[in-house]
Amino acid sequence: MYENQIMFNKKLKKQEQFVLKLLYKNFGKKNILYSQQTFMDMPVIWVNPYKLFDIIKFFRYGKKEYMFDMLYDLHCIDERLRNNRNNLPKADFTVFYHLLSFKNKYDLIIKVALIEPTLLLPSIVNIWKNANWYEREVYDMFGIKFYGHPNLRRILMPLNWKGYPLRKDYPSRATEFKIFNIDRYNQYKEQYSLCFIPEEWGFSNNKNNMFLNFGPNHPSAHGAFRILLQIYGEKILKCVPDIGYHHRGAEKMGERQTWHSYIPYTDRIDYTGGVINNIPYILAIEKIANIKVSERTKIIRIILMEIFRINSHMLFLGTFLQDLGAMSTVFFTFTDRQKCYEIIEAITGFRMHPAWFRIGGIAHDLPKGWYKLIKNFINWINKRLKEYNKAMMNNYILRKRTKFIASYNTKEAFEWGITGPNLRATGFDFDVRKNRPYSGYENLEFDIPIGNNGDVFDRAQIRIEEMYQSLRIINQCINNVPEGDITLEHPLVTPPNRKNMLNNIETLITHFLQISWGNILEPNETFQMIEATKGLNSYYLVSDGNTTSYRTRIRTPSYPNLQHLSTILKGVYISDMIAHIASIDFVMADVDR
Repeated sequence: MYENQIMFNKKLKKQEQFVLKLLYKNFGKKNILYSQQTFMDMPVIWVNPYKLFDIIKFFRYGKKEYMFDMLYDLHCIDERLRNNRNNLPKADFTVFYHLLSFKNKYDLIIKVALIEPTLLLPSIVNIWKNANWYEREVYDMFGIKFYGHPNLRRILMPLNWKGYPLRKDYPSRATEFKIFNIDRYNQYKEQYSLCFIPEEWGFSNNKNNMFLNFGPNHPSAHGAFRILLQIYGEKILKCVPDIGYHHRGAEKMGERQTWHSYIPYTDRIDYTGGVINNIPYILAIEKIANIKVSERTKIIRIILMEIFRINSHMLFLGTFLQDLGAMSTVFFTFTDRQKCYEIIEAITGFRMHPAWFRIGGIAHDLPKGWYKLIKNFINWINKRLKEYNKAMMNNYILRKRTKFIASYNTKEAFEWGITGPNLRATGFDFDVRKNRPYSGYENLEFDIPIGNNGDVFDRAQIRIEEMYQSLRIINQCINNVPEGDITLEHPLVTPPNRKNMLNNIETLITHFLQISWGNILEPNETFQMIEATKGLNSYYLVSDGNTTSYRTRIRTPSYPNLQHLSTILKGVYISDMIAHIASIDFVMADVDR
């Protein structure tokens, strides 16, 4: 067992005992290998791989008191080079399944250990539909095979790619690769692999149907995203979303950079969300380092996060209406976004990617004149939102184009892992800021807008209502900013004070080591979930006592939202597909990472 379990609270122990009793009773102690204590605030149970399918099924269809609503995440850890594994089961690779319960308000991680060369597990696609893409990604990145999967092929990398990028023996820098050369024969092979063969994508080759390639450079695809369509006239018979064109290897970089130097990379996961992307990574590290930031830091962080939430929703609103044919609206919303950036730039010194949050605090304090700047912004945006509602959302044509189009219910959203505004549009009331508060949100008053029909219209309307709530949050924060420090001086993660550094040689040495080599965190595992602009975002970090993260897993909301397209778009018209894609509010960096 890990030592120094300061974050392993009494409530979690009760959850762990409850889960263990259930598993022992139904599957026997020989199939429950280990109960791992971590900083993740949830039970982490290692089970026998041969019983994995039955255990997942048990928690999916069990009684209400132990039934989980969603497969939140599924991924892998290459254990072969990991130091300080302590008493964990022997493994070359670990595949983990993160189950989420909205009703019971706790989660569960189930782990299975795999030993080479037997890297094989049962597919759980028949239990959780959204496992499809997650299992394909684990196969693509690590080479783990899932028998029974309906279409186990690469998902982020090209089909003929060699190697598994997230394995530890795979290089993380371009300079570590050999010089790339290609002859005419291999060039032909590369080009042939890009050919569209309907049967390989699961299409029936019917002569009366037409195949349409939507993207990856279509303006309504909102990024480098492709959808393969089989259509009859303008009606969609089958669609297959194809991702990976934007893949940048953010998780691989997280295992290469030091704890501090990775912060700027987090900004670019959802590049419309800015500092909201920083907070799950930073809070996860603060857990493992046992850092508690000041109340002033929490309030300032919330102000910046909610300004970025408004900024992101404004971008959504403008592009959403533009996709529906309202060409002038994008100019209005971009004008208002500029006012957001004026505040962000005045406070942080940057605009889209300020990378302003720090482990243990923020980069610097609020500047002079910040209060008046934000207050004027609140007054301006409040009036503008009323205009948007009146001129746009109450528009007859828009309502006819969006009401009861591409609708789905809460049960379907759970099956596909859909979260955020797209889940709340179905009428389900869940927002992490309210239901599992973090970073001071528990001290603020705000409401959670929910929809009724789960359609295109509701998904848009909710985001306008959320902007009102964000303004309400910001107003409370700016009127109650407490005194105090903005950075905690902590030997593990925070560089020493510059004044002390110039006067003390030991402090200077400490500063040099932290900046050049990085800080060392104790070996353990940590996790943080937050309410990002597009849904639930989280970081799962594994430390093995080094200056970098051993494993950085980023779970993003846009990924499962796009997987759902294969079901929701059957039988709709192409024009309705454009409306639905616009209503999802995704960016491809958030999908491909």
